[in-house]
Amino acid sequence: MTVNDQDPYSVNNTDQDPEETAEWQESLDALVADKGHQRGREIMLSLLKRSKDLHLGVPMVPTTDYINTIAPENEPAFPGDEELERQYRRWIRWNAAITVHRAQRPGIAVGGHISTYASSASLYEVGHNWFFRGQDHPSGGDQIFYQGHASPGMYARAFLEGRLTEQHLDGFRQEKSRAPYGLSSYPHPRLMPEFWQFPTVSMGLGPINAIWQAQNNKYLTNRGIIDRSDSRVWAFLGDGEMDEVESRGALQWAANEKLDNLTFVINCNLQRLDGPVRGNGKIIQELESFFRGAGWNVIKVIWGREWDDLLARDNGALVKLMNETPDGDYQTYKAEDGAYVRENFFARDPEALKLVEGYTDEQIWNLKRGGHDYRKVYAAFKAAVEHEGQPTVILAKTIKGYGLGKSFEGRNATHQMKKLTLDNLKQFRDELRIPITDAQLEENPYLPPYYHPGEDDPAIQYLQER
Repeated sequence: MTVNDQDPYSVNNTDQDPEETAEWQESLDALVADKGHQRGREIMLSLLKRSKDLHLGVPMVPTTDYINTIAPENEPAFPGDEELERQYRRWIRWNAAITVHRAQRPGIAVGGHISTYASSASLYEVGHNWFFRGQDHPSGGDQIFYQGHASPGMYARAFLEGRLTEQHLDGFRQEKSRAPYGLSSYPHPRLMPEFWQFPTVSMGLGPINAIWQAQNNKYLTNRGIIDRSDSRVWAFLGDGEMDEVESRGALQWAANEKLDNLTFVINCNLQRLDGPVRGNGKIIQELESFFRGAGWNVIKVIWGREWDDLLARDNGALVKLMNETPDGDYQTYKAEDGAYVRENFFARDPEALKLVEGYTDEQIWNLKRGGHDYRKVYAAFKAAVEHEGQPTVILAKTIKGYGLGKSFEGRNATHQMKKLTLDNLKQFRDELRIPITDAQLEENPYLPPYYHPGEDDPAIQYLQER
C-alpha cells in the first residue's frame, strides 16, 4: 500500500466492505432527501466530531459556515447595563475621532487614524468593562497588547476616566512640541511608561510578543517563581496585520505549548492601509482555517443579534449566500444602503429574499456585524477565558469607520482619512447623540469640542466602577 492509498481523499483508497459503505451512503442520501441539506450537514459535522474523539485520523473540516460559532441559545446573559455602556462608548468614540481631527489643524497636520478605533470600540469596551484585570489584581493583572492604530480610543477613554486632560488630547503625536502633554502615536512604553505596557507598532510586534508573554507567564508559574496562573494575555490585532510574517510565524508553537492563557482578538473590518484585505476572498474563513490548522481554538463573531431571527428561520439559503459572498461585496454593502443590500444580497436567492419580505430598508440596513454587538462579543470573550488546553482566537467582523457616516464607512480610503468635514462632524454628532450644538461646531470646524458630561454623570460613575 502506498502513502497515497492511505489518503482518505485518494480515489485509490481501499474499501474493506463496499456493500456496507454503500448502505451508509444510501442512508445519507435518504436523510438529505427527507430532511434537507442542512440536516445532512448537521449529521456529518456531528460524525466528524465523534471521529475525532475516537482518534480515527479523519481529516478535519478547516472552516465552518460563515456564521457565529456560538449559537444564540448558548449565549450567556450580558451582566451589565448595556444602555449605560453604550452611552459612554459613544463619548469615547467621539473624543477619539476629535483627537485625530484636531491634530490636523493648520500648522500641525500630524496625521493619525480615525477609522480603526471606530470599528473596534465594542471589542475594547467589553474587555475593559468585564475581562481585563489591572496590576493591583491578586493575579498580577492581565497583559494587553493594543492594536497600534486604535490608540486614540485608549486616550479618549482615559480622558473620561480623568487620567488625561484636553491638553493631553491636543498633544496627540506631538510629544516634543507639546511636552509634557504630548501623546505618542502608537502604544510605546518608552515614550509613555505610565500609560503603555507593550509596544505594538510596527505591525506584527503585538502577536508574536503576546505569545512570548503568555509562555513566560506559564514558565514563571510552572517553576514556582511567580504565580501567574490567573493572568491572561490579550492581543488586539487587525486582519491586514495578520499578513505580517511575525503575526503567523509562532502560532503553531503557541498551540504546542498549550497557551490557554492567551487570546487573540482580530478586528476583521476587511480593510488594510490601502484597500481590501481579501477583496475576492474571505479573510475570516482564511484565518479560521489557518489558526485551526495550527491547533488554536477558533471563535467567530460575524453577525449581530438582529440576524438571529433570520438565521433561525433559514432553510440553508441564507447561510449559503453568506458562505458564497466575497469580502469585497460585504464591504460594498456597507458603503451603500438597505435597498442596495436587499437587491444585491438577499435577492440573489428567492428563499433568502422571503426572509426579509416584511423588513423595511432601514431594518435591513440595521442588520449589524457581530463585532459591534456587546452580547455577541461578551459571549465570545467569556468562552475564550473558559477554554482550556489551547490558545483562542476571536475573529470579529466589523466595519471600518463604523458610525462615522457615508464618507467613511467601508470606503477604501477610510484608513488614510484624517479629518472630518463640517457636515461629517454634524452627522457623526447626531449618530452618537452628543449634546454639542451646530454653533459650537461652526465656530471653528478645525477645533470641534471634546465632550465630557462631568464626574457626577451616572455613566461616568459606572465607567469608574468598572
